Amino acid sequence: MFKKVIAVVLTLVLAVSFAAPALAASQEARVVIGADNTESQISDVYNYFGIKRGDVTELQVTNSEERQYLEGLVPDQKIGNVALSCVYIEPNDGGGIELEVNNINYVTEKMYTAALSTAGISDAKVKVTAYKPVSGTGALAGIYKAYEDMTGTVLSELAKDTAAEELVVTGELQEALGDVSIDIINDLKGKLKETKNMTDDQIIELIKETADKYEVTLTDDQIQQILALVKKFNELNLDPDTFLNLFQAKQGVENFFTSVGDFFKSIGDFFVNLFGGGN
Repeated sequence: MFKKVIAVVLTLVLAVSFAAPALAASQEARVVIGADNTESQISDVYNYFGIKRGDVTELQVTNSEERQYLEGLVPDQKIGNVALSCVYIEPNDGGGIELEVNNINYVTEKMYTAALSTAGISDAKVKVTAYKPVSGTGALAGIYKAYEDMTGTVLSELAKDTAAEELVVTGELQEALGDVSIDIINDLKGKLKETKNMTDDQIIELIKETADKYEVTLTDDQIQQILALVKKFNELNLDPDTFLNLFQAKQGVENFFTSVGDFFKSIGDFFVNLFGGGN
């Protein structure tokens, strides 16, 4: 009986290990380096990515390219005058968007994920970093550039602009409301079939109802910001099911690993009791 239990545990350990493979260098992967990094800083970035320089195609993004999407939307001090954010991206066929950020103190993983899905990026593993803490707003331009080069896909300029605006709006809302702001925007993105045929007043009512659902009160300015964003979503003819599937899948993965953690805790308790450690 004891040997059978050990065999089952080892099998499950191996299964979970293979369910989360390490990020490996790929012929299809891309690295985008902020143009104003020094050689030493670039070396630090590659160390964080866990690959050697030259293993994958390297691109460069400039501050002017970052400004193309963000100028007029983001306070100038958040964009800055230099490009320091760096990106590693590789395909994630059918796996959705997986994000990891380091030294990014303004844009969160959820904000990046939401913006990338709006821009038309649905299956990619992405790491964003800088040699020192930065806002991370400029990394969006780097991700666009890497994804287009990696896949040969030309993303819609309207979609990229809308995604940049979404990043800004959710960032400002998050500073005031916390993570719930991203939930509100994602909730509304899942209702685009309805909002497409709504008047501005009807969309405003839906925004208020959605905010009530998350137990927050929005100011008039915040409502107008969200209204403008929803109207841009409507222009893109986005499929709301894409967003629902993306975030439900992400939640499903999180729930799976929570369950795995609970399982191994119960296994640990079993062995404690088996060997008398619970006395």
